[in-house]
Amino acid sequence: MLDHFDGLIPFDFKTNLAESNSKYLVNLLSLELTYFCSGLFFAAVVKRRVWDYALTVTLLHVLITSLVMWEFPTVWQWWLALGSGLFLMICNGQLIAYFTCQSDQSFVSFSIY
Repeated sequence: MLDHFDGLIPFDFKTNLAESNSKYLVNLLSLELTYFCSGLFFAAVVKRRVWDYALTVTLLHVLITSLVMWEFPTVWQWWLALGSGLFLMICNGQLIAYFTCQSDQSFVSFSIY
């Protein structure tokens, strides 16, 4: 799909937005997969407040993107992709954390009594 690897892929919001553009599709797919996997990672590591870590990582990503590209991202499609990735990260991370911590909380409540 991609002729050459570009180190700016995670930060590039200036790529020509078209379904036939393979670089755009790689950028979009890598963003969404990274956010999905990060939600699972945060749920496994922190087990609580995944939304807080997700928002912090997203704000850092926007800051680093602005610094790398020397411009604040104003492309609405990029913001839509980032927002959907953030939503995906928060939802899957919080659900995983809820179901894994639910069994931990029941264990703690039984051990207290």
